[in-house]
Amino acid sequence: MRSFLPSLGVAGALTACLVSGSAFAYATGQTGYSGKDSTLTCASSMCHSTGGTVPTVKFEGPASLEPGQTGNYSFVITGGPAIRGGFDVAVEGGTASLNAGTGSKKVSGEITHTQPKPFTSGEVRFDFTLVAPSTGTTLTLFGAGNSTNGNGEDTGDASATTSFKVKVGDGGGDGGGEDDGGGCAAAGGAPLLGAVLMLLGARLRRRDA
Repeated sequence: MRSFLPSLGVAGALTACLVSGSAFAYATGQTGYSGKDSTLTCASSMCHSTGGTVPTVKFEGPASLEPGQTGNYSFVITGGPAIRGGFDVAVEGGTASLNAGTGSKKVSGEITHTQPKPFTSGEVRFDFTLVAPSTGTTLTLFGAGNSTNGNGEDTGDASATTSFKVKVGDGGGDGGGEDDGGGCAAAGGAPLLGAVLMLLGARLRRRDA
């Protein structure tokens, strides 16, 4: 019995640490919660509650790339408890790939933080690169960001998600839904040319008369 009780005490202490410090469970990052799958969120991961003020998250970087080009991007978190932040970013479309920057890592094709990052001047910024596929398409970046109070608990933190479209080349042939607004197409110019010729013909007939 004597040897059993100390073991029981150690197990109880470990359980208490896991329960009271559940926010530490994924302190080194977690993937699968970028918002690419709308049913999975940072709150549903049982790691962070929604009790804190919701932060603002956004992507910064080019909205278009050439096929095969590498673009530099940042995922920025502002607001919320604003003590430390973490993130998860995924990409959808074509054969694009993500590369982790300083303070982040690549796991299962997504990128996430290696350690919670302190807020500086009211924000946390995670840099990464996106390598465009070799053919035209439209990519979607999905990102989730946590703003935490740094107390090691799963209370008082909050998260938000966002997405960002990146057009590669011709965007996969959809043209981006934009009208070039200039010049005349061959078919569109035909009626105008016919009208000009008719006017010239009428003037020549009057002169002959």
